[in-house]
Amino acid sequence: MPREAMDYDVVIVGGGPSGLSTAIKLKQLDPELNVCLLEKASEIGAHILSGNIFETKALDELFPNWKELNAPVKTKVTKEKFLFLGKTKSLSWPTWLLPSVQKNHKNYIISLANLCRWLAKQAEALGVEIFPGFPASEILYNEDGSVKGVATQDMGIDKEGKQKDNFEPGIDLLGKVTVFAEGCRGHLGKKLIEKFNLDEGKDPQQYGIGFKEIWEIDEKKHEEGMVMHTVGWPLDNNTYGGSFMYHAENKQIFLGYVIGLDYKNPHLSPFDEFQRFKTHPSIKNIIEGGKRISYGARALIEGGLQSLPKMFMPGALLIGCDAGTLNMPKIKGSHTAMKTGMIAADTINYHFKHRDNLSVYEKLFKESWVYKELYRARNVKPSFSWGLILGIIFTGIDQILFRGKLPLTLKHKHADHETLKSANEMPKIDYPKPDGVITFDKTSSVYLTGTNHEDNQPVHLQLKDSNLPISYTLEKFDEPAQRYCPAGVYEIQRENNINKFVINSQNCIHCKTCDIKEPSQNITWVTPEGSGGPKYGNM
Repeated sequence: MPREAMDYDVVIVGGGPSGLSTAIKLKQLDPELNVCLLEKASEIGAHILSGNIFETKALDELFPNWKELNAPVKTKVTKEKFLFLGKTKSLSWPTWLLPSVQKNHKNYIISLANLCRWLAKQAEALGVEIFPGFPASEILYNEDGSVKGVATQDMGIDKEGKQKDNFEPGIDLLGKVTVFAEGCRGHLGKKLIEKFNLDEGKDPQQYGIGFKEIWEIDEKKHEEGMVMHTVGWPLDNNTYGGSFMYHAENKQIFLGYVIGLDYKNPHLSPFDEFQRFKTHPSIKNIIEGGKRISYGARALIEGGLQSLPKMFMPGALLIGCDAGTLNMPKIKGSHTAMKTGMIAADTINYHFKHRDNLSVYEKLFKESWVYKELYRARNVKPSFSWGLILGIIFTGIDQILFRGKLPLTLKHKHADHETLKSANEMPKIDYPKPDGVITFDKTSSVYLTGTNHEDNQPVHLQLKDSNLPISYTLEKFDEPAQRYCPAGVYEIQRENNINKFVINSQNCIHCKTCDIKEPSQNITWVTPEGSGGPKYGNM
């Protein structure tokens, strides 16, 4: 069956804050441009998960009248706390001693998924064509090697790769410029970085895994606008991570935990560390008597300026968290992602008018406030490789005394998949069984995500070597995929005294952790059939 081709001025891959901001800014600059945006989720926002404390800097530029347009940015931060947690005690750190980069008094507690839904409405009102449920599965190239566009996934393929009765071929979406805005560890962005050597001379990228639950709590315990962060227990001093608790509207709190994927112990389970964290008296006292209504998890990109690849190539741009523009000490990437999208639009507008190549992106980026932010933040994440205490002390010196302008740049020395030690070298961790009230198992948690995939379709978690999980990874690392996956996708099952590696791809919530942390880089995440995955609401 022949594939249909559609031509556009600009094709945007990804309906998150960076892609939507690109589309909106393009139409603001030139209403005649023909712009389309692809989103792999069933609707805009369904795959969006973030803390989220939102800094309005980029939104102020994109829509100065966003309040009049009723943007879902309502709950102002009114109070802040920062706690160091021991096993049962906590120490409150005076917020006036925090670096300014970690203060949130001008920011808002929002749902990023709902903001993206609002941005999509603004984009459509300007004439942007948005196609949800159409994952871009392949990059198309011109004869000269430049990016030509993308192809969407064929629909109606069974597990054996054969066409089912409902087969529909994908569509070739061809753009004069293609913008890749897939979010953290985009599977096409990964290919572009490799093909065009965009990370040449850069440090290895760094990632974390972030968990989030939404709780409805007792009105007496709820302080709308209150923000709390913690470090310390249950993690040891050599494992990077920390928590957030944001008191949103409607008696809800956004409760979450982030763990750096450079952790060393293969027995560590990030999901279970998050569940254990909730048993600390400082947390349990707030959520006890409440109800968990949402759960989700997603990888975060944390390498910063040292790991940022070149963001332009022939025919295409790579923006937002697909490139890695999150500001780690701020714990924020939405405002920077939006700004990179707006810079992309300015670049494309200039490119169309002057027939110049897209390299002007680099110039505009380096002149922007995003670059200045990332430059000042560049030394924070690598300093935590020295441990929690030394990292905090160095960050205080770097961010408070020198305002991020120390005359040195620390390096990231390892990719996250290289850091695991052998299972027999590291202590086992005994995680308590979930009580179903404060702590939960993965199965009940995945249920809350609304995740679904068409059953009879090719597995979208691909093994380069199907023997490796048993013959090497289980033997050396006790197969850590059983633990680092936050959705119970990977299991070791024993059948007839033989170990078998099982992939429950139906459970996948598209966090990309396996693609990042698997020690042999044996697992590759690719797009499943359209609209598969989680259906996040207010995340």
